[in-house]
Amino acid sequence: MYQTDPPRPAKEFLPTMYDLPSEDPEEPGLPDEFHVFQPQLLRETFNPPNYAAAEIFVASDLNLYYDVRHPLWYKRPDWFAVVGTSRLYEGRDLRLSYVNWQEGVTPFVVVELLSPGTEKEDLGQTLRSIEQPPTKWQVYEQILRVPYYIVFDRYTDTLRAFELQADRYHELTLAAPRLWMSGLALGLGVWQGTYQGVERLWLRWYDAAENWILTPTEREQTELQQERQRTAQERQRSERLAARLRSLGIDPEQV
Repeated sequence: MYQTDPPRPAKEFLPTMYDLPSEDPEEPGLPDEFHVFQPQLLRETFNPPNYAAAEIFVASDLNLYYDVRHPLWYKRPDWFAVVGTSRLYEGRDLRLSYVNWQEGVTPFVVVELLSPGTEKEDLGQTLRSIEQPPTKWQVYEQILRVPYYIVFDRYTDTLRAFELQADRYHELTLAAPRLWMSGLALGLGVWQGTYQGVERLWLRWYDAAENWILTPTEREQTELQQERQRTAQERQRSERLAARLRSLGIDPEQV
């Protein structure tokens, strides 16, 4: 009687990110400015307090491979975040793509920025035959089972949020254009402000106190302003002390 070997894990024989990079010089269509700046703002303000920086991976416009039966099929989210995984691939390399069967951890939240050419695909309103790749909606909902799927229309400034409940996405009713995600201890909302010199409505993350999380540039400016305030307060105290000494007939320069 022949003894069969146990099946090899998929990680040993399926293609990895080294085989499936995102960069393709023949792939048309480069992101416009909004599709560059908005994901960048999301990245800079995504700071879930219940995860260490080494356990957080965020990406934009990176190939996301999802189906071991069709290893060349992928989606390219405008922005997504994975928590509870290594910031680096296998703890050593920057990622060329995100290959779900190799990583073993699916994204926690995906954000798609709607445009006229992609809206139906992003909202699962296009019909596909069984031989064709599924829509983004189908991949996020039925294959990867991403807990939160966010879509934002830059032309109408409309935020829509879908949460995975049981086995289907259900659109959440938002009293304000904000959504709290308890699993991240963070919220995502629409912010009116200036980023990269452009004043408009942007998506950005906020904390439990409903304060918008600062970008590195904003933190630097805030710290500089606080330092200037401390310097001014110290100068005022010194001037008051000097005036007091002079009123007592004491030269402050001789003290």
